[in-house]
Amino acid sequence: MTEEKRYTREEVARHNKADDLWVIIDHVVYDLSKFGDFHPGGASVLVDVAGKDATTAFYNLHRHEVLAKYKRLRIGKIEGEEPEVIEQLPGELSLVPYAEPTWLKPEFSSPYYKESHKRLQREFRLFVDQHVKEEALQCEESGKRPSDELFRKMGELNMLAMRLGPGKHLHGLKLFADIDGKEFDYFHEQIITQELCRVGARGFADALSGGMVIGLPPVLNFGSPELKKEVVPAVLKGEKFICLAISEAFAGSDVAGLQCHAVKTPDGKHYIVNGTKKWITNGTFADYFTTGVKTEKGLSVLLIPRCEGVETKQIKTSYSTTAGTAYVTYDNVKVPVEYLLGKENKGLQVILSNFNHERWVMCCSSVRTSRLIVEECMKWANQRRVFGKPLISQAVIRQKLAKMISLVESAQNWLENTTNAMCHMDYRQQSEHLAGQIALLKMFCTRAEHEIADEAIQIFGGRGITKTGMGKYVEMFHRTYKFNAILGGAEEVLADLGVRQAIKSMPNAKL
Repeated sequence: MTEEKRYTREEVARHNKADDLWVIIDHVVYDLSKFGDFHPGGASVLVDVAGKDATTAFYNLHRHEVLAKYKRLRIGKIEGEEPEVIEQLPGELSLVPYAEPTWLKPEFSSPYYKESHKRLQREFRLFVDQHVKEEALQCEESGKRPSDELFRKMGELNMLAMRLGPGKHLHGLKLFADIDGKEFDYFHEQIITQELCRVGARGFADALSGGMVIGLPPVLNFGSPELKKEVVPAVLKGEKFICLAISEAFAGSDVAGLQCHAVKTPDGKHYIVNGTKKWITNGTFADYFTTGVKTEKGLSVLLIPRCEGVETKQIKTSYSTTAGTAYVTYDNVKVPVEYLLGKENKGLQVILSNFNHERWVMCCSSVRTSRLIVEECMKWANQRRVFGKPLISQAVIRQKLAKMISLVESAQNWLENTTNAMCHMDYRQQSEHLAGQIALLKMFCTRAEHEIADEAIQIFGGRGITKTGMGKYVEMFHRTYKFNAILGGAEEVLADLGVRQAIKSMPNAKL
């Protein structure tokens, strides 16, 4: 690698005109002589710092990543000086306090994480930084769904299978990061979910097989061997897509209120399905729809392939259309009876069996995204200067950060406690003992998001309500955090569920 040219500060100072304009940013020299017409803030802003050290001015207005974008303008360094701003390289941990959970810090230890967990975190973060992040941010902006290449790459590495959590579907597979399929546990899954959320692209996080995470388990757990053979391999390879279609305009948390219905044909070989579904994640590009329907004596669940009579329309929500949120219409759709999941009229069991895991996954996502916002606020409070001093010097800002940090650390610890319990319980025990715990955990996580979003906006000010620039991640978080408070069960419903579950085991105790 060629050694960069060195300049003295006096040499840089001589280039102080609009057509001959050099600046110093973090001890590095940039030639902006031909950049004035392209500068989003106008040429006059650059002339004000021509020939000078513009480090403080730059970091008051721009994210560090801007320097990488315009690396071509870099011409050398200041003699005897080196850059001081830390640049986090792909795969590396952040050094910002509270930007990482404590188990990733060398000063701390945890009884929950083994070497395989640490190895998976290292390798998966590098994969995300190198293969996912750039595409995620592009798709979040454009609204396009993730590329087939990314889905298939993750399928080849068995990452899609790993996103479903522990189970026999992983046994015998060569898993990413050389994880043994039988050793894979909920902490491994938690790591995968949280590393994907670090990207800071909320719609893309759901687009990248969010529908599969909640739509495929009913097929795995309740589908016939023939149906699983037809559907599961193609989905886990990233060749086909599946979603969960439960919610309707008529029924959200009230699952028993579904109106989409299925009637058996006289010969008993098919169901004829009519009705609609709304807010279906990945629905616009799904090949299969795991669908809750009313049947003669109750609720049932059918796997409906995209076929004649199935129509999907994009719904524009608060986050990016990359997630493929859909309004689904079933118009006399003919579904073979072999596509029934579980038993007819016993579909509520199928639907409810999915909820604990779905809500737990949302908790993983919620906590990690909140932590990203804490990191953003810590960085901004330290680099932003107001009234001649760093923003962090204001006691009110430190108080806000203290509140945000406390909420994130509390949520992470409750999450890890719950994850550990899941690792030591079978499905029946989880249903009995953790339904209330997970419901309350999700409520706590989303209430924490509410508080963190509010404080972050106050710390960032106008930048926190601007989609681009310094506060872009804060703006997105504030605009989209409510998804976790609604999807998978509204906060109020889950709060009530948690308390009702507790009351079931309340002894005859008196004050």
